[in-house]
Amino acid sequence: MNEKEKLLHRLITASIAGYENLVVWADLLDRINVFPVADGDTGANLRVSLAPLRDGDSGMADVVGRLSLSGRGNSGNIAVAFLREFLSPENFDLEFQAKKGREMAWKAVSEPRTGTMLTVFDTLASVLEEERDSDPDYISIRKHLQNAVLATADELPELKEAGVVDSGALGMFLFFDGFFQTFTRQPKNVSSITDLFGKTLSLDESFHPQATGEYCVEASLVIDNDQDNLNQRIANLGNSTVIVPDDSGVKLHIHTRDPEELRSKLAMLGDVVNWSDEAMDSMLTDEKRKSFASNTIRIMTDAAGSVPRDLAHSHGIILLDSYILAQDQVLPESLFSPEQLYLLMKAGTRVSTAQASNHERYLHYDAAVQQYGKVLYLSTGSAFTGNFAVADDWQKAHDSGHQFTVLDSGAASGRLAVIALLTARFAEGGAESDAVITYAENLTKEAEEFVFIHELKYLVAGGRVSKTKAFFGDLLQMKPVISPTFEGVKKVGVVRNRDAQLEFAKEKISAESKNGPSLLVLLQYTDNVEWLTGIVKPQIEKLLPEAEILLLPISLTSGVHMGPGTWSIAFASKREPEC
Repeated sequence: MNEKEKLLHRLITASIAGYENLVVWADLLDRINVFPVADGDTGANLRVSLAPLRDGDSGMADVVGRLSLSGRGNSGNIAVAFLREFLSPENFDLEFQAKKGREMAWKAVSEPRTGTMLTVFDTLASVLEEERDSDPDYISIRKHLQNAVLATADELPELKEAGVVDSGALGMFLFFDGFFQTFTRQPKNVSSITDLFGKTLSLDESFHPQATGEYCVEASLVIDNDQDNLNQRIANLGNSTVIVPDDSGVKLHIHTRDPEELRSKLAMLGDVVNWSDEAMDSMLTDEKRKSFASNTIRIMTDAAGSVPRDLAHSHGIILLDSYILAQDQVLPESLFSPEQLYLLMKAGTRVSTAQASNHERYLHYDAAVQQYGKVLYLSTGSAFTGNFAVADDWQKAHDSGHQFTVLDSGAASGRLAVIALLTARFAEGGAESDAVITYAENLTKEAEEFVFIHELKYLVAGGRVSKTKAFFGDLLQMKPVISPTFEGVKKVGVVRNRDAQLEFAKEKISAESKNGPSLLVLLQYTDNVEWLTGIVKPQIEKLLPEAEILLLPISLTSGVHMGPGTWSIAFASKREPEC
């Protein structure tokens, strides 16, 4: 490997480390996101926008190309504008690339402001210029960027009122912290993020943002020829505009009160493609701002457990994502569109899953303990993944204070969701940590789930059953019923059609209800939500009038392996342990 190849390898490795360091703090970035709009999505947008960096082994040129298409939200599009210049494999002069990236990021914003991630880019470019005759010094860069982020809390009125640093600026600090720590290969024994930024990581209790009534629009505009003042003409159509050039025209992010009117006006400038709009009413509701201060322990679990992100946040549950790989996309599973995924699968597109790296998982464990003190990690059953072993090894090596408890749930999908939700609710009541752990352990023995497979070919693709069995099963129109257990997936029945699936579910849940009416029941869907909403849920409600029944999407990790048409029912008693 020649010197250029070695340097490129360092760049790729550092980019992956930067991304991993960012994503583990993404939920915190969402919580403190108040500028330019308090919509609580900076962390999620950066995770999606910079996800191509995780696939650095495909080549940095390819990664930079995909970055150009992946930007989402205000923060994500600005970060992409900077990073596709900073990480360009055409040059290996970080000082020059930082200046170029800074220039493109400032140009991308219609109304650029200091006190945002733009200030972080300015600071990085200045530091690298000062150190042009020597290798970058990680500790020096870290200190300068820390000061730049801390200064944002006083620079913008919105941040000062909320008592926090700028979420986007902190996000880029986290990326560069991981990037330069790896790129420089310098000592890693440094102060924690919570020590560096302290109380500026929590919103002031008196801060209550107002809803804007606006929509967040993401779109691409294909331009046939150069148009004078194009960026300004687009910027005049809305607020918080970010415009990033691409090969066919521009990719844009813009806020508006009238999406249809905006689309009509943009159509006069070029062909509008890849359009999406989403209402931006404030995400910083009282429910989302719950502090969980009475908890003696916080619950962590895998996104494979079918707890949607919003529901997890409302119960203070920390989610660990796996990744979905489809076409040229690599995205965290809780941020991948289920509708898009199942359409791709039905069209025959190869879709697979991948675990987060051990390094990313270690960072998650450490960040959780930093933020919350005691943490109980309910891992996917060790019969399905190596998550328990990875976490258990980390706990033994790094958790001398016994703040991190790892429990093998023996579960996946909805059964894990039931265990996590009921345990989190129990913890919200202020129960002692040991009692919460015992409660969770009991649930791992009691919770049940029955999964109804529509087509066996997806299990075949994932190696779960043989092609011969799948052929005869589909030929005979047989649909297996499976259940995740401590020993792995067990086949517990076979039925011929969807109606028979429902009768099987009713029989099993009816038997469980005899042990008491206090049940939590999860009905989970893939691409069949209408059937579960209109047919299944009413019949289960009639059968169990006193049960709490939630209709939720099945985790995409499960959906990839079991395929469209799959659905499941999971349940457990809500009884609390006797004192």
